[in-house]
Amino acid sequence: MTETKLPCTIAFSPITAGDKALFDAYLACEEERGCEFSFANLYLWGEQNFAEIHGHLVLFSHFGKRTVYPFPLGAGEKKEVLDAIIGDAHARGIRCLITGVSPQAKETLERLYPGRFRFTADEGTFDYVYGIDDLADLPGKKYHAKRNHLARFAEAFPDVRAEVITEENQPLAARMLEEWYAEREEEDPHADFALEKAAAQKALREREAISMEGMILRDGDSVLAVTLGSFLSADTFDVQFEKARRGVQGAYAAINRAFARHIREKYPSVRYLDREEDMGIEGLRQAKRSYHPLYRIEKFRAEYVEDEDAD
Repeated sequence: MTETKLPCTIAFSPITAGDKALFDAYLACEEERGCEFSFANLYLWGEQNFAEIHGHLVLFSHFGKRTVYPFPLGAGEKKEVLDAIIGDAHARGIRCLITGVSPQAKETLERLYPGRFRFTADEGTFDYVYGIDDLADLPGKKYHAKRNHLARFAEAFPDVRAEVITEENQPLAARMLEEWYAEREEEDPHADFALEKAAAQKALREREAISMEGMILRDGDSVLAVTLGSFLSADTFDVQFEKARRGVQGAYAAINRAFARHIREKYPSVRYLDREEDMGIEGLRQAKRSYHPLYRIEKFRAEYVEDEDAD
């Protein structure tokens, strides 16, 4: 096989809060992308870098020891930009692993590089997407148990109120998050919550700079639950963080419904809530399924096969 000259390494830059408008413009052209492409998630989690090449936005993501290239954002033909990504990985001496690959993007990779990518369905990262009216109103028989759960919560906490996070109550929300993670770390010293904890705390601190919405359930000076989210598209809102105190039955259901109602009232254009993935955790999977999603966003990982590894 004739050796192909590889492109130079892509000149990536770190993502800053000031890049939000640029990312939003690219996302607006996408028919459907998972939560990992929301600007807030990209800004908050891990070490994220980007570059604009060949009319596309290319991402280079680091999470601990894992390095990946999320599928490029942008309209038009993908061959040049994908060639650049493959060349960049080769020049860096790393695997070319493309994530967030939708079924449509998978077809594109198979068409442009027949037999050169190995695909793995990444079910633990499939997003759960719900109708906002379903979560705000919990209508019909299928939500009967949820409504009963909420009624018991209201009886146990008659004075609880839902509040939008403001500068005034932010310290209460921050304290609740700190206590939530401290409890989990004490229960399982070997679990690694560092990345998630840092992202949640950064989201709370910088929510206004990156246009995030937040809410707490407050019972006096005690916060029973915290949630934070942001727009994923014009009609879809992404719920990125949701934490409730252990032992407070109904707190998760209450913050879920209160936040759905707040977003629906404030943003009438929103029709869907993306409650992100279950990460392959069975308890979380059951909880998300119990709210009856309209659909899930399928995603694949695609690993480029070098010449010596090709079948």
